Amino acid sequence: MSLLDRYVLGTWTRLFVMTALGFPLISILINLTDTLNKLLDRGLSVRQIVVSYVYSIPENVFLILPAAVLFATVFTIGTMSRHAEITAAKASGRSFYRLVLPILVASALVSVLGIAVGEYAVGATSRMNAIQEQREENAFPMGGRSNVVYRADAGWVYVIRSLDVAGRRLERVVLERQGSGAGYPSLVVSADSATWSDSLGGWRLWHGSSRMVVDGRRQATFRFTTLRLRAMQETPSELAAEPKAPDEMRWGELGRYIESLKRSGNDASKLEVERGLKLAIPATCFVIALFGAPLAMSSPRSGAAMGVAISLGTTVTFLLLVQISRAFGAGGVIDPTFAAWLPNLVFLAAGLVLLGRVRT
Repeated sequence: MSLLDRYVLGTWTRLFVMTALGFPLISILINLTDTLNKLLDRGLSVRQIVVSYVYSIPENVFLILPAAVLFATVFTIGTMSRHAEITAAKASGRSFYRLVLPILVASALVSVLGIAVGEYAVGATSRMNAIQEQREENAFPMGGRSNVVYRADAGWVYVIRSLDVAGRRLERVVLERQGSGAGYPSLVVSADSATWSDSLGGWRLWHGSSRMVVDGRRQATFRFTTLRLRAMQETPSELAAEPKAPDEMRWGELGRYIESLKRSGNDASKLEVERGLKLAIPATCFVIALFGAPLAMSSPRSGAAMGVAISLGTTVTFLLLVQISRAFGAGGVIDPTFAAWLPNLVFLAAGLVLLGRVRT
């Protein structure tokens, strides 16, 4: 890299690091102020509260990365423009496109980093929720549960009348997999009970029947004394665990859960939007840099106040567009995956237009 590249990249990096670390701390302090009394009423100690908010840092960093990239880009380009450094670079033969190249490369690397941070934030968020709700991570009721509905992989849905975790036994079990024709028929398996076998690594069903349904008219049924269903491999603790929120599931895990919901006939549009955002938000880092760099050139003589106004206005507009597209995707108005990426597409188009109008 040339001396100018190192100067631009160094200035941008300092601003980015300060914003990426400072904004999450501000967000945590605001949230702590709102929830402190509630957490203390639950009996949490000061140490537990502090530790829980430490675990919230990765998620806050993940969400704030696009704004940090935008602030760093706007203030870097804006300051260089105000001090005539961009004019000097152009006079020496360096175009505006070449000048902002280090920023765009760094933003692309931040996008990749954002994906990694988002995946790591899932476990940290789960630990934070476990502490604040005063439950053990992956906890389950030792005595058991009743009327359990569990959506497993491969489209299976389990309906269990009674689950005895300690005894590793199920009572009155109905397992159903929704099919889609002769090549993939619907299956319904019912049993009086089921017991967990360590040697098999799964459940053994007792005294029941299995029914295959191709369509409303063609069915085949047989009864059994004992049956092992290979698809049913969830442990007693997994069946008793509380369902996870989307922010507590990684990208692949959420995808499997969505596929299970769709196979069982449920609407998973909202979750599909959330899954798309797990990749769309990190990608925003590159798109927002492409948009912010030429935007910072629009008022070259303005001071820091204009930079703050541009950054805040862009952030609010982007978040508003995310909420609107999320609602449209969850409601089935537009494709959920397209809804997750729509804000990026809008800002990408606007950024390309602004870049085309900049004097190089």
